[in-house]
Amino acid sequence: MSADSIAYLNPPNTGPAQGLYSHATAVPAGATLHIAGQLSVGRDGSVVGKNDFDAQMRQVLDNLGAVLEGTGLTFNHIVKFTTYLVHSQDIERFMALRAELFPVLFGGEVYPPNTLLIVDRLVKEEFLIEIESVAYADPEGGMRQP
Repeated sequence: MSADSIAYLNPPNTGPAQGLYSHATAVPAGATLHIAGQLSVGRDGSVVGKNDFDAQMRQVLDNLGAVLEGTGLTFNHIVKFTTYLVHSQDIERFMALRAELFPVLFGGEVYPPNTLLIVDRLVKEEFLIEIESVAYADPEGGMRQP
């Protein structure tokens, strides 16, 4: 089993996904990694991209990539996203950046399910986006402990 064993599904008789995501993910038996919501924080702890949604989303995905890499996983191991935006006006930018970045991050055109929520605020006022995820770690390949 490997990340190739993960199947993103859009069953027949369902409406089309309203963005770059699938309706469901089929995952073989194995360990899962529940990744805390990633924020736009630099390695020094500073907020990256104050008032700049694009910079914050890129940093969030960079941080998520670092967590995945540090545990021996890749974006192709992600089985579910939950995305939190502070401003509904950022939805179009979110969709555009996903269309630009996801083909590179995932190396294809099919992506994990994503739930998108608009919230009043995140842990600090400066944060505009937070993305949490669940990833699959196959039992053969395991998951590295940092």
